[in-house]
Amino acid sequence: MENVNRRMPWAEPDPGNTEPLLTREWLLTNGLGGYASGTIAGAATRRYHGLLIAALPAPHGRTMMFNHLTEQVRLPDGSLVRFGGAEWADRSLELHGMGHLKEFRLDVGLPVWRYEVGGVVLEKTILLVHRQNTVHIHYQLVEGDGPIRLWLQPSLHFRPHDAAVSTRLPGPHVLTAIDGRYEISDKSDLPPLRMMLHGQRAAFTLEGKKTPQVLYRIEARRGYESTGELWIPGYFRIDLAKGQDATLVASTEPWDAVQALSPAEAREAERLRLNRLVAQAPPEAQAGLAGELVLAADQFIITPAGRVEDAARARAAGDEVRTVIAGYHWFTDWGRDTMISLEGLTLCTGRHREAGYILRTFAHYVRDGVIPNLFPEGEKEGLYHTADATLWFFHAVYRYVQATGDRATLQLILPKFRDILEHHLRGTRFGIHVDPADGLLHQGQEGYQLTWMDAKVGDWVVTPRRGKAVEINALWYNALRLLENWLREEGDEAAAKEVGGHAEKARASFNRRFWNQATGYLFDVVDGENGDDPSCRPNQVFAISLDHPVLDRERWAPVLKVVRERLVTPVGLRSLAPGSPDYKPKYDGDLRSRDAAYHQGTVWAWLAGPFVDAWLAVHPGDRAGAREFLSGFTNHLGEACLGSISEVFDAEEPFTPRGCIAQAWSVAEVLRAWLKTVP
Repeated sequence: MENVNRRMPWAEPDPGNTEPLLTREWLLTNGLGGYASGTIAGAATRRYHGLLIAALPAPHGRTMMFNHLTEQVRLPDGSLVRFGGAEWADRSLELHGMGHLKEFRLDVGLPVWRYEVGGVVLEKTILLVHRQNTVHIHYQLVEGDGPIRLWLQPSLHFRPHDAAVSTRLPGPHVLTAIDGRYEISDKSDLPPLRMMLHGQRAAFTLEGKKTPQVLYRIEARRGYESTGELWIPGYFRIDLAKGQDATLVASTEPWDAVQALSPAEAREAERLRLNRLVAQAPPEAQAGLAGELVLAADQFIITPAGRVEDAARARAAGDEVRTVIAGYHWFTDWGRDTMISLEGLTLCTGRHREAGYILRTFAHYVRDGVIPNLFPEGEKEGLYHTADATLWFFHAVYRYVQATGDRATLQLILPKFRDILEHHLRGTRFGIHVDPADGLLHQGQEGYQLTWMDAKVGDWVVTPRRGKAVEINALWYNALRLLENWLREEGDEAAAKEVGGHAEKARASFNRRFWNQATGYLFDVVDGENGDDPSCRPNQVFAISLDHPVLDRERWAPVLKVVRERLVTPVGLRSLAPGSPDYKPKYDGDLRSRDAAYHQGTVWAWLAGPFVDAWLAVHPGDRAGAREFLSGFTNHLGEACLGSISEVFDAEEPFTPRGCIAQAWSVAEVLRAWLKTVP
């Protein structure tokens, strides 16, 4: 589908201006949580850059299995040319072949490099086989008679994907060759890396060695270990003539799975799958920014590879397990992010069945009235330190039932919701409880960060927000009203009336306690450790934006005016208004510096969605005006991870993208808001 492609022309760059090729990145995912990612230049600048990061069963989790590939071509005149990649020495980075790169593009989501030199045009495409830990790197001689000879030199470092790049190389490595198939292992309990080169006159030469120290420059800037070695087993070679192609396949799957599809069949299957994703989306989401975000949304919806028991339990009930990766590269699946993202990732893209899978998967994990905050890498059990994820669960189920009419799933989950209510009323984990005096929800425990503003460095909780937080209570009221209506629809009028009483008490207390007459907007926290917090933050937007807004209508406009003037940017909302004592304009540096700024001014893209909801609540029908608040994302899709949306941005111009290169709730909420503002 040409209308969802993205092209980045690149013609004879100034050698001193390779920065765009190092700062623009690409991402592929495999539907299991595994991925491949890198820079357009081919240089690895992050510990997470690699051609195959496999999603392996617990206790391994996502594992770096194939780091890098050096490519060299012998042209028909005998000259040797490097077509991409980099060499490292003395902590410096030298790019190769960038003058030959004429275009990078996403072809229905698949990254394609086009190189031209000496009358030869060579294209490279990378894909991951869906629900396999298998990568295909495909080369085709598009123009020029050839023949040309292509040398491919893989570099490896088997390690957890988030392990330091300085982690010692495992070993000794063992390479086994069987009839053109190669297996590389390190004598650990990891599966071997299986490699095979398809094409004419393919061969492999064994030449084991280590690289010089590799510099990962973004890791250095972020304050982490930034140099390490890679191991090179040897190199592949293959000949290409015009119209011929070659494909290097690398996988951790058994050989019968690896060879089940030929390279041509794998490409066709993936292109059909991606085109089908766009075709099943609503018509207004099949082109332009929305079409690209439909493809981006697919990257976050996964069948978790490591939770075998979950899959067995779901299959026994005729169901399937699905969850949402919160962001690439380092997030796992988070309850809060999943529930906020569910509508944009699934309901706005025509993937209703998978939305049901996700909700039923998380319903199984309710413990003591709380859903998991996150599932740690390589582990089967979740961590529950969250006060808002459970309340977002109500919101996600409501939007799902609205879109699908699936009362069976609602009836399955409804007892869980009643249990959640009871636990919150009498008190549950981490100090989460309803204050009987005013009906508001209080949360907080020393050493934990329970709201979405959850930065923590060692023992330092940067924004603890212990007390009665504004968005927690907006969500609490919304959940109570939803539950009240569901109970009434199910014929339980007595229970509905009781829940409605709790809702009304919370609403009255909210409007009495949270309105700050001196500032004209809402307190961020009341009854906090230091009293009532008047910080101007975006959390107050949820008192207007949710399906059951808790804030009295006459106060919507003044709150929205303050948020627009002090917090809105072209790429989302600031997490703290400029001028506040703790305000930080830039999110950069080492971990402590970044986390100190994470929710102290840093812009969050996902908040654009609730702001658009609030704007349309105050200005019904002003879709054009609401669309303007999404204006910055059109250019952003071409500046960081091409075709996706970053986690955060600096708080001031030029609003540099930061954090994860692709974030689920950023993509989901911008897509949802974009479709909501279609003229």
